[in-house]
Amino acid sequence: MGRRKTGDAISGWIALDKPYGMGSTDAVTKVRRLFNAQKAGHAGTLDPLATGCLPIALGEATKTVPYLVEARKIYRFTIAWGVATATCDREGDVTATSDVRPSPHAVEAALPGFIGEILQVPPIYSAIKVDGERAYDLAREGVAVVLEPRRVSIHSARVADVPDADHITLEIECGKGTYVRALARDLASKLGAEGHVSALHRARVGGFTEPNLISLEKLAELVQNAAGSKALLPVETALDDIPALAITTEEVFRLRQGRSIVLLPRQVEALKTRLQSKADGDASRTVSATSEGSIVALCELRAGRLSPTRVFHPSET
Repeated sequence: MGRRKTGDAISGWIALDKPYGMGSTDAVTKVRRLFNAQKAGHAGTLDPLATGCLPIALGEATKTVPYLVEARKIYRFTIAWGVATATCDREGDVTATSDVRPSPHAVEAALPGFIGEILQVPPIYSAIKVDGERAYDLAREGVAVVLEPRRVSIHSARVADVPDADHITLEIECGKGTYVRALARDLASKLGAEGHVSALHRARVGGFTEPNLISLEKLAELVQNAAGSKALLPVETALDDIPALAITTEEVFRLRQGRSIVLLPRQVEALKTRLQSKADGDASRTVSATSEGSIVALCELRAGRLSPTRVFHPSET
């Protein structure tokens, strides 16, 4: 007999408004314990110094985490001019100083050079592995860390606020793997200045936006009053950019048995049209099969058939 799962079979997403100073893993643990959930995970790590949108998956929602990791994100962050640090944020040791304070106009003029698919060297204080070790662990030990540039996508960037001459707040929309700290470092360098990220807030991850966000305190209050379900968002929230297809009861049965289903030509053409705007590769063939408004399976569209890759069970949704 298999090991019996501990906890409750609860499924859905919590759009946590992560507080300053808390790690993403600690946040997941706290939410899981509040709901006594069997399974939990998160989509997209936020540094302890960052605040904002941390989508936390419970139960069956954990099966959709890989799709949300691919989603676009929106960050608002403040650059403090005049000081560069080893970590590219306010916690690092000072590595350089400068009297240069770039004007908002100069920043706006420089931003287009960072929009599109660009090469970005991650900060040495990052979770990237080098010979099996985390880069930040090696850096803290005084080891010289050299990281290769990576391709990342920044879809938009703008000046959001100018609190004073020493600070500027930017907002960017970007793809996975983008380091805001590296962007601040590189922007300062392009402008002949020194700077670091003094504040960072994630406003959006895919379909999870600021109106969805809930604090740990409010979440604990809801759970204490047996109203925790009010904060749960549907499993499908993570799949907002994946085409959905309503299927029949017989097709539900087949998919849950792990078997593929044959589509009508008009269904195939409709899905192909909706998939054309997605990136190349396997992700561009992913379709969500639904029944009565609930997800049944994530499938791959090939040769006129939908083949299940992840099946969802109604007892846990």
